[in-house]
Amino acid sequence: MYEGKIIKFYREKQKLTQEQLGKDICSTTHISKIECAQTTYATEITNLLCERLEINMEEELTKLANIKQKLLYWQETIIMQLYNEMDQINSELEHEELLEISKYAYMYQLLRARYLLMYNKSNEAFKILKKIQRKLNRLSPYETNLLKHTFGIYYLENQDYISSIQSFKSIQITIYNNPEYYYHLAVAYHTTQSRMLAYYYAEKAHQYFKNINNYLRVIDAEMLMLIQVKDDFSSDEEIIKRFKNLIKSCELCNAVDRKARVLHNLAVEYLRRSNYELASIYYKESMSIKDQVSNSYLLSLEGYIRSSLEGRLLPKNELILLAENGFTIAKNMNSLLYIHLFKLLIYLLKCKEKEYHQYLVEKALPMFNKNGFYYLIERSNKELFNFYSTMRLTDQAMEIAKLLIKNSYNENSPTR
Repeated sequence: MYEGKIIKFYREKQKLTQEQLGKDICSTTHISKIECAQTTYATEITNLLCERLEINMEEELTKLANIKQKLLYWQETIIMQLYNEMDQINSELEHEELLEISKYAYMYQLLRARYLLMYNKSNEAFKILKKIQRKLNRLSPYETNLLKHTFGIYYLENQDYISSIQSFKSIQITIYNNPEYYYHLAVAYHTTQSRMLAYYYAEKAHQYFKNINNYLRVIDAEMLMLIQVKDDFSSDEEIIKRFKNLIKSCELCNAVDRKARVLHNLAVEYLRRSNYELASIYYKESMSIKDQVSNSYLLSLEGYIRSSLEGRLLPKNELILLAENGFTIAKNMNSLLYIHLFKLLIYLLKCKEKEYHQYLVEKALPMFNKNGFYYLIERSNKELFNFYSTMRLTDQAMEIAKLLIKNSYNENSPTR
């Protein structure tokens, strides 16, 4: 079946015409039929053609047959987040010439996009995804669902949580059979403040990661589940204890990046309890083990500045410098969310109240609404309500009050 494709591939690679390849062996017409699998041919002819092309057909067929297994193992290392193995297979596949003639060429491209997203190379991944999307009718059902999963991760990386949810929800799990996407769906629901759905899918992902003995991803799912139910604990001590146990688990697994995430979420808990000193300590510790040119770092930096401001832990001139540094990083990264957040912080720290609320209404809040940043939407609306009330702008204050009441009803609705 593949012999003809292999002969054609190496003939074109060596820039030979069909006539040149078949000289003294067989006719050009016969070469054409062999390459298109339109005729039967003698083993002697195949051997002569391979000899001229300087290839071993059995070896080439074995390489082609092994591509599927290599791709499946690559996907497994991506799910397990085994970076060394993942990088090794990527390197091997980059040099696998026969990929382009195998029936797994699209699967390779999809996994390549997923691999790039693991390293935050979303622009490169998006180009691949759009190219494959144009060939949707050629994909297998499994590849179609892999495309949806990878697009969903791309939207997550780019903070378009509404689109990510739509992409994940369109996956047919009976065909795709990769429950890992439950975790990504849980993250998207968490960001849109859909706590019940976030917990539901995080729990399903947790069970899947336990079944495949992926303890690092178990930590991820446990943390996500914990964040959803933190208000249900009977005491503050219990929730703090759970976070600290997760930190110990990260240290045992030498999972530095996960430890940074848990530290950040512990800081958030202390900030919620107005314990600004401990919040700032854990935000700072989280920042210390993060890449400074990343959204994750900027998230913790924003929290560190706010906790330090609320607790009056640092002079304003120091906080302004930190906020301006965060704004510069966000601008260089072209990270619109953090451009808005640090611009707002700079106005707040410089006591430019009018400019702060004007920027919030005209620039930041429309972006928060578009991308489904419900926590930031609620925080912004509360700030605007207080501002309009203080300025005695009754009509504007009433409009914001209606939004806050509506959102509060939605959050407490049993059908949510």
